[in-house]
Amino acid sequence: MSDPIYPRSPKETMAGWAYLPRFVDKIRLHLAGRLHADYQQNFAVRGFDAQWLVAAGLESAPFIEMVKGTVTDGEVCDWVRRHVNAAKRESFNRWVLTYGSEGDPELLARLKMRKEQSGLSHRDDIQTFADYIDADEKRSCISGDQ
Repeated sequence: MSDPIYPRSPKETMAGWAYLPRFVDKIRLHLAGRLHADYQQNFAVRGFDAQWLVAAGLESAPFIEMVKGTVTDGEVCDWVRRHVNAAKRESFNRWVLTYGSEGDPELLARLKMRKEQSGLSHRDDIQTFADYIDADEKRSCISGDQ
């Protein structure tokens, strides 16, 4: 595979859930055989993907199948609003958007290492892993909800 097609920012929201649009993009890229190798290892089983599924109370395979059966983000958004208990939504959003800034020495060291590996160690504005993802994927400030 050549240059990656970047999924949306982890800061974007859908049905009130941060990260969900990014996960939907990753699912659609995976289904099309276009998910870049850099994203394969964690896809739907680790990292933010897995944490979103846990917070939403869903298993990966049925959720992927549901996304496969949709054409638009609006269909996914409607399904999530009907089938996902939003009780953990706010705590998940807070967690995913602040992950790496909590003061945990291990996380701070990992974020610092990632920044160095990507040539971004000079970027003091990168304070969380969501910030890092956006910078690494050459995105600036992102927000919005569907």
